[in-house]
Amino acid sequence: MEKEKSKFGIKDQVGYVFGDLAGSMVNLYIDMYILTFCTYALSIDAKWMAGLFLFAKIWDAINDPLIGSLQDRYMIGKSGNRFKPYIKIAMFPLAVSVLMCFADVSSWPSFMKHAWVAIAYIVYGMSYTGASMPYGAMASAITRNPQERTKLSRARSLGGTAVGVLFLPLVPMVIWNEDQTARPEGFFLMAVISCVACLVFYSILLACTTERYQTVAKAPSQGGGEDYKFFDVLRSAIRNRPLIGVMIASLGNSIASASMGSMSSYLYKEYYHSPRMMALTSPLSIPILLICFPLIPKLAQKFGKRKVILLSVVYNFVFSMCLFLFPISNPYLYLVLATVANAGQTAFMMLIWSFVTDCIDYQEYQTNQRADGTLYSIYTFSRKIAASLTHSGATYLLALVGFVSGAQMQAAGVGEGIRNVATIMPAIASVVEMLGIGLIYNLNKKKTDEIYQELERRYAEETK
Repeated sequence: MEKEKSKFGIKDQVGYVFGDLAGSMVNLYIDMYILTFCTYALSIDAKWMAGLFLFAKIWDAINDPLIGSLQDRYMIGKSGNRFKPYIKIAMFPLAVSVLMCFADVSSWPSFMKHAWVAIAYIVYGMSYTGASMPYGAMASAITRNPQERTKLSRARSLGGTAVGVLFLPLVPMVIWNEDQTARPEGFFLMAVISCVACLVFYSILLACTTERYQTVAKAPSQGGGEDYKFFDVLRSAIRNRPLIGVMIASLGNSIASASMGSMSSYLYKEYYHSPRMMALTSPLSIPILLICFPLIPKLAQKFGKRKVILLSVVYNFVFSMCLFLFPISNPYLYLVLATVANAGQTAFMMLIWSFVTDCIDYQEYQTNQRADGTLYSIYTFSRKIAASLTHSGATYLLALVGFVSGAQMQAAGVGEGIRNVATIMPAIASVVEMLGIGLIYNLNKKKTDEIYQELERRYAEETK
């Protein structure tokens, strides 16, 4: 049974923003600075960290469908909500995990230090899955309207952007000493702030959002009433062409995120010798965000999300290739141009989550089966695999260009090698995104509207 409650509104959007704020406070901080902390503060070899990233992300990807399917199998608690109870459980270990990741264990014996880092990072990955999975899937329970889902996708992108603008710029000012050496206590202080904010923001999400639809899975052939079967959903997902396209595009976005995140930290440290410059990257993106926030949903509604994303990534590709081919010696000029170039990825992130809900609708349209949690977890499985390959690959490239963990001075040519890696990665990312959305994803605005209308007709018949 599905029960419709109060109408979708600003309160839901505000709550959804805080949900992404909560996850991003931990996720973005760890993704951007765990490698920096471990190589500079703990003197752990970059190659070892690359191996950890690969193992942890693959393990995380494997358990994504298992954790995600729980919401389709079991409704816990007495609230009648399908997703919120799971967030309530996972938010606490997620908040604590950031403290574990940035604990100063530099004085510990080598084996214990490496073991602690590995355990902390794996705990973080599983906890983040436990919280982010129901958070992402609940968009389909909040609203069925495509335009309203685009607003939720925009809200989700705003949360991560706000963390980038208001929190991450503070990090370089706290973690680096004047002589460019790392401050372990600075890393932990920012972890404490991240931990507390994570819990507060998730609480706001739970208070402000409303699950209006109980999206119970249906068996494909019977149209409902049968037990949920994970492998039925999985087999259908393999034939879900739009979902495959979004998965591939998300690989590109992972490459871009690695470039804008951890690799940029090394770029400003080793090429420009100004590690605190990272503090300026996010504030400079505010004008772009202010332009994109009202404009992107309007363009998507008029021309379709697919066309808007393709134009954005083509723009990102051209700009990124220029930065790669023409080295810029002035760090301030590079900072401005790189921020302008990344506007294409800003538009991508504002829309991509609404593509995922379209893929879930498409599968229900094709099979008459609804399994939001499982399908969302299959999508995040691909994101975790992409993240593991991207972050491990980038870390191996860091070692390949000659970077040595714990060294006070890097060898000649290391900075230039890092510059080449950091600037070519966004261009490669744009090509992968164009492949996924331009060649494989096959839902245009007309087809998406047709799917929505047909599903609304089916829902209306079910309630008669």
